[in-house]
Amino acid sequence: MAPAGAIVVCLFPGQGSQRVGMGRDLAAEFVVARRTFEEADDRLGVALSRLCFEGPEETLRLTANAQPAILTASVAAYRALEEVTGLEPAAVAGHSLGEWSALVAAGALGLGDAVVGVRERGRLMQEAVPPGEGAMAAILGLDADAVAALCAEAAEADVLVPANLNGGGQVVVAGHARAVDRLLPLAAARGARAQLLAVSAPFHCPLMEPAATGVTFHAPRLPVVSSVEARPVRGAAELPGLLVKQVTAPVRWEETVRALAALGATLALETGPGRVLSGLSRRIAPALVSVPAGDVDGIARAREALAA
Repeated sequence: MAPAGAIVVCLFPGQGSQRVGMGRDLAAEFVVARRTFEEADDRLGVALSRLCFEGPEETLRLTANAQPAILTASVAAYRALEEVTGLEPAAVAGHSLGEWSALVAAGALGLGDAVVGVRERGRLMQEAVPPGEGAMAAILGLDADAVAALCAEAAEADVLVPANLNGGGQVVVAGHARAVDRLLPLAAARGARAQLLAVSAPFHCPLMEPAATGVTFHAPRLPVVSSVEARPVRGAAELPGLLVKQVTAPVRWEETVRALAALGATLALETGPGRVLSGLSRRIAPALVSVPAGDVDGIARAREALAA
């Protein structure tokens, strides 16, 4: 449990956290969550909620679908938390796509504009690299400098760079699929574990340049810690440039979590599908109590933690 008077931050997950059924229990339990899905459906003109609740998985996984779906499920969880607990986080942060969810939570961007924006972002990201040309892999057991050196060795004439600096000995790489294939045995020879990721494009690398685009924002009502620069952003003027940069730059998640801890955070709520960010937070900042709070059971756990 978090200590009395916990300083709370919310963490919003990125692509890869999607799963068929996400948000279904929230929509059944909380009117505010159900209305969140209805708002996204109306703005997109498609039954995004049905795709989240029922799948099929292969359609949900497509970047142009996964991004608005994760965002909507995350905002639904956040709004339910607000309603049930009176949540007022000291700051918010999002991993990759999750930064858009964080901006909605902070009042810097409306949900309708956000789902349209990330759907277009996802479409452009998917089109930036033809299917099968790009790949991503998680490298476990090597630090960022070692992985960067292996990327340089494996790249040859292709693109291959660290994409997510997740901390806890985990670095995700992205680039041309053939370069990722060359990296895997090099990493294994260094005693690392390598795992290809089930994504439809190589995010956060120079191959994503065609998808870099900006939007207009309002001033956030609470600090948003940018995963591009690992620092709090409080004004609207910086946000468009940071989100353009985010498409091609690595996600500095370890530094982002440390920045949240430096703000005095004692309780982190993972506000969206999955629990990957909670696990990373425990490794990066063990004193920061982390609770997955993206479903009905998670909201109950968050309520208990906030009441401790």
